[in-house]
Formats: sequence, structure tokens, C-alpha cells
Amino acid sequence: MTSSTSVATRRRWLCGTSLTAAAVAMPCIAQTTKSLALKNLVVAQIVDTSQAQQDVSKDFLIGSRAAWQDINLRGGIRGNQIQHLTLETDGTPASLRAALDTVKNNPLCVALSGSAGDALATQLVTQVRQSGLNIAHAAPWLQNSSLELDDNTFAIFAARQEQITYALKTLSIMGLNELGVIFGSERDQALYNIEVERIAASMQLKLQTFNAGGELRLLAQTMTPRTPAVLLFVGGTPELAEFTQGLDKQSRQRYIVALADINLQTMLQMGAARHTPVIATQPVPVVNSSTPVVRSYREILARLFDEPPTSLSLAGFIAARYTFEVLSAVAGPLTRQSALAAFQKRSPMDIGGFRVSFNKQRRSSTYVTQTMMTLDGRLIGQRINDKLAA
Repeated sequence: MTSSTSVATRRRWLCGTSLTAAAVAMPCIAQTTKSLALKNLVVAQIVDTSQAQQDVSKDFLIGSRAAWQDINLRGGIRGNQIQHLTLETDGTPASLRAALDTVKNNPLCVALSGSAGDALATQLVTQVRQSGLNIAHAAPWLQNSSLELDDNTFAIFAARQEQITYALKTLSIMGLNELGVIFGSERDQALYNIEVERIAASMQLKLQTFNAGGELRLLAQTMTPRTPAVLLFVGGTPELAEFTQGLDKQSRQRYIVALADINLQTMLQMGAARHTPVIATQPVPVVNSSTPVVRSYREILARLFDEPPTSLSLAGFIAARYTFEVLSAVAGPLTRQSALAAFQKRSPMDIGGFRVSFNKQRRSSTYVTQTMMTLDGRLIGQRINDKLAA
């Protein structure tokens, strides 16, 4: 079996059936049904269900669904039930335009919330701007730290630059001056190479870039003593699992820094090698913390879904809760225009210990936590940073 075939097999295993199948078990309050009254409000969530992004979208969507279902069970917003409208795309600009047309043509849709993953969220910022659709784009899974945000986008999660910076701080004791970057696929390199180069330059790090060409295990086996000891991995969970298997035979100790799209628990279940420490960042609290929003998330997730807690579904949960809190604060009739005006106030907010406070660049959180997979396979969660000065 080739490496690319192995990754595809793992991804099918990871994703289970599909996002559509996952919706079957969802209570009817989040579905489009004839019983929905005209006064009900619609919040749309656009997700990328392409093979490369299913891992991220599935978990993120489950967290959002759990939040919206609980909100409706508690009365919605001022007695209005919220129709959580999920619009799946296949990763192409055409499918994203079609999803956005659905939003545009639905007068009951008051906001976009929790678009995922990063490439889709980036495209959506651009397409909303070009289409002239005056709608709030709340809490997208936007990791792109190079994108200039407009006044319709409300990014509450720490971007890629903050994640990389604080993960590397953990390793600064090594006198780090060189960084290797491994892209999980050619698509990842095409999307993120310029941004990673910019971040490395801003940190005064010499960068060595490696392209696996789909053969991640083989690439790992060809690492030499001249390869940097710290490797930044930009890609998905299945790809990282395969890369660690190739590193298992290396004599030199290396450290892998992975970003927020990685699920370490799933990676271990896939048979990842445990002899290379992996530091994975998350722009949300660790899922076993005592933070109030995490306790609420775990209770609601256990009650409504048979799914394990993950940082990605926690992010989806927080995205929905943030959207709900802003919409609930609208004075007077809740419309697309009044909702956008409420978001544009960019009011500071505390969502059960997750603080939202926007800076001059229209970005909010620099909240970053990390989970480290140790040499013996244990996962240790640690909070790295709460908030930086704008």
C-alpha cells in the first residue's frame, strides 16, 4: 500500500460515515422542516466536506450543533427557535458561491457562524466582500494570519502566527534558530507556504522546507543529521500519523510542532509512532480543563451526541455560543442588518472563561493552549498564553 493510499484509508476511517450521515441523529430542531414558523431565525454554517477537510469540519460542526440544540432547548433567542442551517461544500469556489447564494436568498438568515476549515473561511471572507452581501461572518475557523479582515468578519480564534510563536517558545531553551517545515500535501504547501515563510522571517528563523510528494513516511526516513531538530508540520491528522511512523527509526531526537487542525487522540488511535514528542496547539482551552465553557461543552456533548470531546468540536461549540451571545444582545427586531450592527460593536465578552476582545486588526483572541504527546505516549495539556497586548 502506498503512503497516499494509506492516508486516504485512514481519513475514511477517521471520518466514519460522513457529515451528512452524522446529521441523521440530530434532533429536528436543527433541520429544515415544514413546522418551522416564519418568525424563526436562521444561522447558517458553511463547511468544507472535501476529503482534505472532513476531519476538521466533522468535529467543528458537531460542537456547533450541540450548542445550537442546547440553546433551542433553553428557549432560543427571545422565544425564537434558531434554525441551524448547515451548508456543505466540496472545497471548490463554485460550491462555496452556491452556498453563499442560498444564504443571500434566505431573508430569515441573520448571520453566518463557524465556517470551517481555514481555506474555506479565507475564501468566504473574500466572496462575502465581493458579493456585497452585508452579513456578519462570526467566529470562522480562520487560521490565516496574513488575511486582512473587513468589518463583516469577526475572528475570535488565535491565528497560525500566534500558535507557532507560542509553541516554539516551549522549545526556546534549545537555542532555536532553524526550523524545518513539513507540508502534509502539495495543496497545503500551495496554500500556506508564503505565510509560513513570513512567520519564520518575523521570528528570525532560518527555514528548511520539505515536500513529501505524498510519501510522508519515506520523507521522514530520509531526514539527516543536518535536518533541523524542530519540525513544523502543516497538514492533517492522518498525514502527521504517517510522518511520525517514518521518524520512528531516526536516531536523532526531534520535536514536531503541529497546529490546531491536528487531533492527537485520533493520531494515536491511527498508530502514530510514540518516540517523537509532538506539540499540538489549540486556540481554545484544553478539553479536560475546569474552565466553565469546557464543563458546559462536555456536559452538553455527552447528553446530545455519542462523540468524544476534542479541541475542534470545542471550538465549534464556542463559535456558536459567541454568535448566540451577540444576537441575544440585539435591541429591537433581530434582522440581518441589526445583527451585523451588533457584531460591529466588537464588544468585549467572556464566554465561560474564553475571553473575546478585538484589537486594531479586527482580530480577537491570542488565547493559545498546547497538548504535548510525550515519549511514552501520554498527552499532557498546558495553557501557554491567555491574552497579549494588541
